[in-house]
Amino acid sequence: MYLHLGAGAVVRTDSIIGVFDLDNTSQSHLTRSYLTAAEKRGQVVNVAEDIPKSFVVCRDGGKTIVYLSQMSPQTLQRRIEAVLIR
Repeated sequence: MYLHLGAGAVVRTDSIIGVFDLDNTSQSHLTRSYLTAAEKRGQVVNVAEDIPKSFVVCRDGGKTIVYLSQMSPQTLQRRIEAVLIR
């Protein structure tokens, strides 16, 4: 199944490692360091048309991609649950 992250970005649900609230998690220096390192490695894809509210870590075929999304983690969670129920 697939999850729409916004701005036309779609990921497979089985590739999702985690969905994180950007406001809450970015207060931690560990999260900031992780996101900075991922950006330097070219692993960050910004699919937010506005200020990002969440980030989604996906791993597919040995490659990690971090998507920045303008959707809240709660919205993404509801979408995941709706997709998995079908």
